[in-house]
Amino acid sequence: MRLTLILPLATALLLSGCSDQQQDLRDWMAEASKDLKPNLKPLPPIQQAILVVYEGAGKMDPFRQAKLEPDKKSGAFVPDANRRREPLESYPLESLKMVGVLLKRGQAHAIIAADKTLHQVKLGNYLGQNYGQITAITESEVTLKELVEDAGGEWTERISTLQLQEQAPQEAKK
Repeated sequence: MRLTLILPLATALLLSGCSDQQQDLRDWMAEASKDLKPNLKPLPPIQQAILVVYEGAGKMDPFRQAKLEPDKKSGAFVPDANRRREPLESYPLESLKMVGVLLKRGQAHAIIAADKTLHQVKLGNYLGQNYGQITAITESEVTLKELVEDAGGEWTERISTLQLQEQAPQEAKK
């Protein structure tokens, strides 16, 4: 019972000790600011915006990015976009090297080096980034037919070769 009487009494004493200690600061601020007048210019009147109606239905939307490309013409040579890409198609043809030829069951297979890795390819495989398909393999070169897009947007055929790279005698010893 005594605790229930003492607790509220102690709380009241503590709260009375927390009186406003900054009253003198508030009085000084009120005294100093009563003579101040703000030097503000009145706001200009709000002007009405002119409503402009876009009359370009059916024309290019001015707020969309446009990609300017020539019209694609359908020619006789168009690469197959649905075909699964082969590993050697990710390398430029200039970075590939023919290092040898194998005969398997009477069919020639070329050995192609790409990034210090050897790959076996045969007729019909693809090389390089220009949709190059192998058309012939001899002892000294691989011939391929590439599809290249010209400036007009049409695909044209180009014949390229990959020559056998012979090692110099000093490189063979390493």
